[in-house]
Amino acid sequence: MPLTALLPHLTDVVVDAVRFAGSMIRIHAHPHSTEAQCPKCTTSSSRVHSRYRRRPADTAIGTRPVELVLTVRRFFCINTHCTTSTFAEQIPGLTKRCARRTTVLDAVIEAIGLTLAGRAGARLAAQLGIVVGRDTLLRAVRAIPDRPIETTPILGIDDFAIRRGHVYGTAVVDLTTRRPIDLLPDRTSDTVAEWLKQHPGAEVVCRDRAGAYAEAVRTGAPDAVQVADRWHLWHNLVGAVEDTVVRYRADLQPVQRSADPAGYTDTDHTPSRTTEPDGCNAGATVTDGRLPTRTRERHTAVHELLAQGQSISAISRTLCLDRKTVRRFARAEHVEELMTSTRTSGSRVLRGFESYLRERFAAGCTDAAVLAGEITERGYRGSVKTVRRFLHSLRTAQKLQPTPPAAPTVRQVTGWLTCHPDRLTDEDRRRLGEILTRSTALTAVGRHVRGFAAIMVERRGHDLTDWMSEVDSAGSPALRSFVAGLRRDLDAVTAGLTLEHNSGPVEGHVNRIKMLKRQMYGRANLDLLRKRVIHLE
Repeated sequence: MPLTALLPHLTDVVVDAVRFAGSMIRIHAHPHSTEAQCPKCTTSSSRVHSRYRRRPADTAIGTRPVELVLTVRRFFCINTHCTTSTFAEQIPGLTKRCARRTTVLDAVIEAIGLTLAGRAGARLAAQLGIVVGRDTLLRAVRAIPDRPIETTPILGIDDFAIRRGHVYGTAVVDLTTRRPIDLLPDRTSDTVAEWLKQHPGAEVVCRDRAGAYAEAVRTGAPDAVQVADRWHLWHNLVGAVEDTVVRYRADLQPVQRSADPAGYTDTDHTPSRTTEPDGCNAGATVTDGRLPTRTRERHTAVHELLAQGQSISAISRTLCLDRKTVRRFARAEHVEELMTSTRTSGSRVLRGFESYLRERFAAGCTDAAVLAGEITERGYRGSVKTVRRFLHSLRTAQKLQPTPPAAPTVRQVTGWLTCHPDRLTDEDRRRLGEILTRSTALTAVGRHVRGFAAIMVERRGHDLTDWMSEVDSAGSPALRSFVAGLRRDLDAVTAGLTLEHNSGPVEGHVNRIKMLKRQMYGRANLDLLRKRVIHLE
């Protein structure tokens, strides 16, 4: 394969030899032209003054670095009126005056520096066989000449954080080509106005709702049409809706089913418990679970052995049970007597006080000692422990009640009110409908949001005045405050809801600036960041 296939920019030289020095490739060559032009007067000359060698670095072959050993000539300038006596020849597209690298390698280093900056760029260059340091990459980026800023009829401006919370700059974007054209060191109205005066010709300026930018455009480009960005308008509206939902958050609570004073509902009765005829849960019988099953089995076994004539001691040895346990099973004629959760004597003592205890428990008084003192004054003669057992049954029944659905959060309801109806799920649409049924205020908010959305989507800025009048008469305080802000910037808001221009490309470049800042660890100065933002394609 000829060398020009690997390095096509060497077509203007004659290759004399190719040598290897370790991992480096040295290409010895000389220009094939017989004359050169004076860089000052552009006069061609063929009178050779002397020869010398240059060793510029070139692009790698594979991953092996390349060094050119060029034998170049110094010529006499034959123009007697030129102040230059001699000059060194330059190979077009390959060498420059006082350069240690070829123009092709300079372009590669510049591209790596723009894309990856210092450390990351140096690591990539090493993998490509290019010997370059991180500082050299940054110097190459800073040396890129700025493009001339031409007349831009449609501009977009927005702020970005140089140091978040402390220092902010301004990004200027040409919305016709969607390319950034400048970064300003701050976001004050004086700086932006001075830039607009130095670059006249702006006919439309898209901006956010910041008052500093509005003042800057009025001062620096008074004839330009200011356009308030639609995204910022909608963002401000969502904030007003959220404040309204917070104001009426009591309407977000779902309606709960009615319950009796004791906290029981129709779903409180479960197969795992049975209630005595007197309605007192103190004598409840447990019928499900591993313990009741074992109790039934032992009761049956004990009575079968008793029927066979065995004694209590013999049954104890046969079933491996304590004699007292066997005697208790033998005395119980029915197994239900062994599975009562509390003593029946307690229910007899509390008879006549159950209704009062249920009412007080439903009212929120759940302290057994307090309730025992209250019913003692009414004639109760039992202990606090009996009352505690009774309250335990009420707490158990209360836990068995189905948990009511949780109320939606303020952010959820705000999202439902400001979302396109077609994007809501069936469940969200149902829950929103229940809330609007309970709250007339949020129903009005939803109607106002839909009206503003129709104006914004259909670009009916001329209907904005009627919408604001409706909000003034029937809107929430937060929406009325939003309308007051629109009136302070009414011309720009109307233009934003009528014209097709918006700050979308500007917001995209602001996000790209964040990425470039993080890539440079946030330590780059504004001049380097500006070069990368403007020149990185």
